[in-house]
Amino acid sequence: MNTKQIDYIIELAHTKNFNRAAENLYISQSTLTYQIKEIEKELKFELFERSGKGATLTPAGKQFCITLKNVKEELRRAIEQAQNFSKKYADNITIGLPTRSCIYQLPNAIKLFNKINDDISVSPIFNGFYHPAEFLRGNQDIYFTFDNEMKHVPDTKLIHLYTTGVYLLTKKDDELATLKTAKISDLKGRTLMVGGGSPPQLKSLQQKVINTLNLDYFNSENHETTLTNIMADKGICLTPGFFQDYTGEFAWIPFECEEKFDCYLCIHAYDKREYLKEFIKILKDLYKNANQTEIK
Repeated sequence: MNTKQIDYIIELAHTKNFNRAAENLYISQSTLTYQIKEIEKELKFELFERSGKGATLTPAGKQFCITLKNVKEELRRAIEQAQNFSKKYADNITIGLPTRSCIYQLPNAIKLFNKINDDISVSPIFNGFYHPAEFLRGNQDIYFTFDNEMKHVPDTKLIHLYTTGVYLLTKKDDELATLKTAKISDLKGRTLMVGGGSPPQLKSLQQKVINTLNLDYFNSENHETTLTNIMADKGICLTPGFFQDYTGEFAWIPFECEEKFDCYLCIHAYDKREYLKEFIKILKDLYKNANQTEIK
Protein backbone atom coordinates (compact mmCIF):
# COMPACT_ATOMS: atom_id res chain seq x y z
CA MET A 1 0.00 0.00 0.00
CA ASN A 2 1.35 3.44 -0.93
CA THR A 3 0.64 6.93 0.40
CA LYS A 4 -1.84 7.70 -2.38
CA GLN A 5 -3.88 4.65 -1.47
CA ILE A 6 -3.89 5.78 2.17
CA ASP A 7 -5.35 9.09 1.00
CA TYR A 8 -8.00 7.23 -1.02
CA ILE A 9 -9.16 5.25 2.02
CA ILE A 10 -9.23 8.26 4.34
CA GLU A 11 -11.13 10.44 1.86
CA LEU A 12 -13.74 7.79 1.09
CA ALA A 13 -14.18 7.14 4.81
CA HIS A 14 -14.79 10.87 5.26
CA THR A 15 -17.21 11.46 2.37
CA LYS A 16 -18.87 8.00 2.36
CA ASN A 17 -19.44 8.54 -1.35
CA PHE A 18 -17.32 7.32 -4.28
CA ASN A 19 -18.27 10.22 -6.58
CA ARG A 20 -17.53 12.94 -4.03
CA ALA A 21 -14.33 11.29 -2.83
CA ALA A 22 -13.07 10.91 -6.41
CA GLU A 23 -13.79 14.60 -7.11
CA ASN A 24 -11.92 15.68 -3.98
CA LEU A 25 -8.98 13.47 -4.94
CA TYR A 26 -9.00 14.68 -8.58
CA ILE A 27 -9.31 11.17 -9.98
CA SER A 28 -12.10 9.32 -11.75
CA GLN A 29 -14.67 7.30 -9.85
CA SER A 30 -13.63 4.17 -11.74
CA THR A 31 -10.01 4.67 -10.65
CA LEU A 32 -11.05 5.07 -7.01
CA THR A 33 -13.32 2.02 -7.15
CA TYR A 34 -10.53 -0.07 -8.68
CA GLN A 35 -7.95 1.13 -6.12
CA ILE A 36 -10.20 0.35 -3.15
CA LYS A 37 -10.86 -3.17 -4.51
CA GLU A 38 -7.12 -3.72 -4.99
CA ILE A 39 -6.37 -2.54 -1.47
CA GLU A 40 -9.01 -4.89 -0.03
CA LYS A 41 -7.50 -7.77 -1.99
CA GLU A 42 -4.10 -6.96 -0.53
CA LEU A 43 -5.46 -6.66 3.01
CA LYS A 44 -7.69 -9.74 2.70
CA PHE A 45 -10.64 -8.02 4.38
CA GLU A 46 -13.28 -5.52 3.33
CA LEU A 47 -12.80 -1.90 4.32
CA PHE A 48 -16.17 -0.60 3.10
CA GLU A 49 -19.73 -1.78 2.89
CA ARG A 50 -21.21 -0.63 -0.44
CA SER A 51 -24.85 0.34 -0.91
CA GLY A 52 -26.99 2.51 -3.14
CA LYS A 53 -26.44 5.36 -0.68
CA GLY A 54 -22.64 5.15 -0.77
CA ALA A 55 -19.90 3.43 1.23
CA THR A 56 -19.46 3.08 4.98
CA LEU A 57 -16.56 1.59 6.89
CA THR A 58 -16.84 -1.97 8.15
CA PRO A 59 -15.88 -2.53 11.82
CA ALA A 60 -12.47 -3.72 10.68
CA GLY A 61 -12.27 -0.75 8.32
CA LYS A 62 -12.93 1.69 11.18
CA GLN A 63 -10.05 0.34 13.22
CA PHE A 64 -7.77 0.26 10.20
CA CYS A 65 -8.66 3.83 9.23
CA ILE A 66 -7.80 5.11 12.72
CA THR A 67 -4.37 3.53 12.40
CA LEU A 68 -3.90 4.96 8.90
CA LYS A 69 -4.63 8.48 10.12
CA ASN A 70 -2.01 8.08 12.84
CA VAL A 71 0.48 6.70 10.33
CA LYS A 72 -0.15 9.64 8.00
CA GLU A 73 0.34 12.15 10.82
CA GLU A 74 3.57 10.46 11.95
CA LEU A 75 4.82 10.42 8.37
CA ARG A 76 4.08 14.15 8.03
CA ARG A 77 6.03 14.89 11.21
CA ALA A 78 8.93 12.71 10.13
CA ILE A 79 9.16 14.48 6.76
CA GLU A 80 9.03 17.94 8.35
CA GLN A 81 11.68 17.07 10.92
CA ALA A 82 13.92 15.56 8.25
CA GLN A 83 13.54 18.70 6.12
CA ASN A 84 14.61 20.84 9.07
CA PHE A 85 17.59 18.66 9.86
CA SER A 86 18.78 18.36 6.29
CA LYS A 87 19.18 22.13 6.12
CA LYS A 88 20.60 23.14 9.47
CA TYR A 89 20.76 20.73 12.40
CA ALA A 90 23.14 17.94 13.31
CA ASP A 91 21.05 16.56 16.17
CA ASN A 92 17.85 17.15 18.11
CA ILE A 93 16.73 17.23 21.74
CA THR A 94 13.06 16.38 22.20
CA ILE A 95 11.22 17.34 25.35
CA GLY A 96 7.78 15.97 26.21
CA LEU A 97 5.55 18.14 28.37
CA PRO A 98 1.80 18.49 29.05
CA THR A 99 1.43 22.22 28.27
CA ARG A 100 3.73 25.10 27.35
CA SER A 101 3.19 26.74 30.74
CA CYS A 102 4.72 23.79 32.63
CA ILE A 103 8.17 25.01 31.56
CA TYR A 104 7.43 28.63 30.78
CA GLN A 105 11.19 29.36 30.73
CA LEU A 106 11.62 26.93 27.82
CA PRO A 107 11.72 29.59 25.05
CA ASN A 108 14.44 31.49 26.94
CA ALA A 109 16.37 28.27 27.47
CA ILE A 110 16.22 27.40 23.77
CA LYS A 111 17.47 30.87 22.78
CA LEU A 112 20.39 30.71 25.20
CA PHE A 113 21.22 27.14 24.23
CA ASN A 114 21.28 27.90 20.50
CA LYS A 115 23.75 30.73 21.03
CA ILE A 116 26.34 28.12 21.95
CA ASN A 117 24.91 25.13 20.04
CA ASP A 118 23.37 26.53 16.87
CA ASP A 119 23.47 23.16 15.13
CA ILE A 120 21.34 21.38 17.78
CA SER A 121 17.56 21.68 17.59
CA VAL A 122 15.28 21.58 20.66
CA SER A 123 11.77 20.28 19.92
CA PRO A 124 8.93 20.51 22.47
CA ILE A 125 6.28 17.79 22.12
CA PHE A 126 2.98 18.21 23.94
CA ASN A 127 1.64 14.92 25.32
CA GLY A 128 -0.87 15.84 28.02
CA PHE A 129 -0.41 14.63 31.58
CA TYR A 130 0.63 11.09 32.54
CA HIS A 131 1.67 10.04 29.03
CA PRO A 132 5.32 8.93 29.27
CA ALA A 133 4.99 6.17 26.64
CA GLU A 134 6.96 7.95 23.91
CA PHE A 135 9.70 8.85 26.38
CA LEU A 136 9.89 5.26 27.64
CA ARG A 137 10.15 4.02 24.03
CA GLY A 138 13.18 6.27 23.58
CA ASN A 139 11.40 8.67 21.23
CA GLN A 140 11.81 11.61 23.63
CA ASP A 141 14.98 12.73 25.39
CA ILE A 142 13.39 14.67 28.27
CA TYR A 143 10.03 14.19 29.97
CA PHE A 144 8.42 16.74 32.31
CA THR A 145 6.90 15.11 35.37
CA PHE A 146 6.01 15.98 38.95
CA ASP A 147 5.90 14.39 42.38
CA ASN A 148 8.18 11.50 41.45
CA GLU A 149 5.77 9.99 38.90
CA MET A 150 8.81 8.33 37.27
CA LYS A 151 10.76 7.63 40.47
CA HIS A 152 10.76 3.84 40.18
CA VAL A 153 11.19 3.59 36.41
CA PRO A 154 14.51 1.82 35.67
CA ASP A 155 17.26 3.41 33.56
CA THR A 156 15.95 6.93 34.09
CA LYS A 157 17.18 9.92 36.08
CA LEU A 158 15.09 12.65 37.74
CA ILE A 159 16.39 16.24 37.87
CA HIS A 160 14.49 18.68 40.09
CA LEU A 161 13.49 21.85 38.24
CA TYR A 162 11.21 23.79 40.60
CA THR A 163 8.56 23.52 43.30
CA THR A 164 5.12 25.11 43.03
CA GLY A 165 2.15 25.47 45.34
CA VAL A 166 -1.61 25.59 44.79
CA TYR A 167 -3.37 28.69 43.50
CA LEU A 168 -6.95 29.92 43.48
CA LEU A 169 -7.88 30.78 39.90
CA THR A 170 -10.65 33.32 39.27
CA LYS A 171 -11.76 35.99 36.83
CA LYS A 172 -9.87 39.25 37.31
CA ASP A 173 -13.05 41.11 38.28
CA ASP A 174 -14.00 38.54 40.94
CA GLU A 175 -13.93 39.97 44.49
CA LEU A 176 -11.62 37.09 45.46
CA ALA A 177 -9.03 38.46 43.04
CA THR A 178 -8.21 41.23 45.53
CA LEU A 179 -6.86 38.73 48.07
CA LYS A 180 -3.09 38.40 48.51
CA THR A 181 -3.52 34.89 49.89
CA ALA A 182 -6.69 32.76 49.84
CA LYS A 183 -7.77 30.16 52.38
CA ILE A 184 -10.55 27.61 52.55
CA SER A 185 -13.02 29.90 54.37
CA ASP A 186 -12.78 32.46 51.54
CA LEU A 187 -14.46 30.01 49.16
CA LYS A 188 -17.72 29.74 51.12
CA GLY A 189 -20.78 29.86 48.88
CA ARG A 190 -18.80 29.33 45.67
CA THR A 191 -18.87 26.55 43.06
CA LEU A 192 -15.56 24.72 42.74
CA MET A 193 -14.35 23.30 39.43
CA VAL A 194 -12.95 19.78 39.95
CA GLY A 195 -11.58 16.93 37.85
CA GLY A 196 -9.90 17.82 34.59
CA GLY A 197 -7.08 15.32 35.09
CA SER A 198 -6.17 16.72 38.50
CA PRO A 199 -3.27 14.91 40.21
CA PRO A 200 -4.19 12.86 43.34
CA GLN A 201 -2.98 15.41 45.90
CA LEU A 202 -5.02 18.16 44.24
CA LYS A 203 -8.12 15.94 44.11
CA SER A 204 -7.68 15.32 47.83
CA LEU A 205 -7.50 19.06 48.50
CA GLN A 206 -10.55 19.73 46.33
CA GLN A 207 -12.54 17.14 48.26
CA LYS A 208 -11.38 18.59 51.59
CA VAL A 209 -12.58 22.06 50.58
CA ILE A 210 -15.92 20.72 49.32
CA ASN A 211 -16.53 18.72 52.52
CA THR A 212 -15.42 21.53 54.85
CA LEU A 213 -17.71 24.16 53.32
CA ASN A 214 -20.34 21.86 51.79
CA LEU A 215 -19.61 23.54 48.45
CA ASP A 216 -21.28 22.93 45.13
CA TYR A 217 -18.88 21.56 42.56
CA PHE A 218 -18.74 21.18 38.78
CA ASN A 219 -16.76 18.53 36.87
CA SER A 220 -14.51 19.75 34.06
CA GLU A 221 -13.02 17.42 31.47
CA ASN A 222 -9.67 19.23 31.35
CA HIS A 223 -7.95 22.47 32.32
CA GLU A 224 -9.00 24.30 29.16
CA THR A 225 -12.62 23.43 29.90
CA THR A 226 -12.14 24.73 33.45
CA LEU A 227 -10.81 28.06 32.15
CA THR A 228 -13.78 28.39 29.82
CA ASN A 229 -16.19 27.63 32.66
CA ILE A 230 -14.54 30.20 34.91
CA MET A 231 -14.96 32.89 32.25
CA ALA A 232 -18.60 31.80 31.91
CA ASP A 233 -19.12 32.45 35.65
CA LYS A 234 -19.69 28.78 36.41
CA GLY A 235 -17.18 28.73 39.25
CA ILE A 236 -13.57 28.98 40.44
CA CYS A 237 -10.80 26.43 40.72
CA LEU A 238 -7.72 25.38 42.65
CA THR A 239 -4.74 24.54 40.46
CA PRO A 240 -0.97 23.93 40.57
CA GLY A 241 1.14 26.94 39.65
CA PHE A 242 2.63 25.22 36.60
CA PHE A 243 -0.62 25.83 34.71
CA GLN A 244 -0.11 29.60 34.86
CA ASP A 245 0.59 30.94 31.37
CA TYR A 246 1.33 34.53 32.48
CA THR A 247 -1.07 36.11 29.98
CA GLY A 248 -2.76 38.17 32.69
CA GLU A 249 -6.19 36.92 31.63
CA PHE A 250 -6.99 35.42 35.06
CA ALA A 251 -6.23 36.20 38.69
CA TRP A 252 -3.85 33.73 40.36
CA ILE A 253 -4.00 33.91 44.17
CA PRO A 254 -1.68 31.75 46.33
CA PHE A 255 -3.83 29.28 48.29
CA GLU A 256 -3.06 28.53 51.91
CA CYS A 257 -2.46 24.77 52.12
CA GLU A 258 0.27 22.20 52.67
CA GLU A 259 0.13 20.70 49.17
CA LYS A 260 3.19 21.34 46.98
CA PHE A 261 4.25 20.01 43.59
CA ASP A 262 7.88 19.12 42.94
CA CYS A 263 8.49 19.30 39.20
CA TYR A 264 11.22 17.31 37.49
CA LEU A 265 12.91 16.66 34.18
CA CYS A 266 13.28 12.94 33.54
CA ILE A 267 16.06 11.77 31.22
CA HIS A 268 17.41 8.41 30.09
CA ALA A 269 20.30 7.25 32.27
CA TYR A 270 22.19 6.08 29.18
CA ASP A 271 22.06 9.49 27.46
CA LYS A 272 25.51 10.99 28.03
CA ARG A 273 25.42 13.77 25.43
CA GLU A 274 27.20 16.84 26.79
CA TYR A 275 24.90 19.29 25.05
CA LEU A 276 21.89 17.63 26.70
CA LYS A 277 23.52 18.36 30.06
CA GLU A 278 24.19 21.93 28.92
CA PHE A 279 20.55 22.46 27.98
CA ILE A 280 19.28 21.13 31.31
CA LYS A 281 21.77 23.32 33.21
CA ILE A 282 20.52 26.38 31.31
CA LEU A 283 16.94 25.55 32.29
CA LYS A 284 17.85 25.03 35.94
CA ASP A 285 19.86 28.27 36.05
CA LEU A 286 16.98 30.25 34.54
CA TYR A 287 14.63 29.14 37.30
CA LYS A 288 17.27 29.67 39.97
CA ASN A 289 18.29 33.14 38.77
CA ALA A 290 14.66 34.23 38.44
CA ASN A 291 14.06 33.10 42.03
CA GLN A 292 11.62 30.51 40.69
CA THR A 293 12.15 27.65 43.12
CA GLU A 294 8.58 28.63 43.99
CA ILE A 295 6.52 29.71 40.96
CA LYS A 296 5.04 33.18 41.56
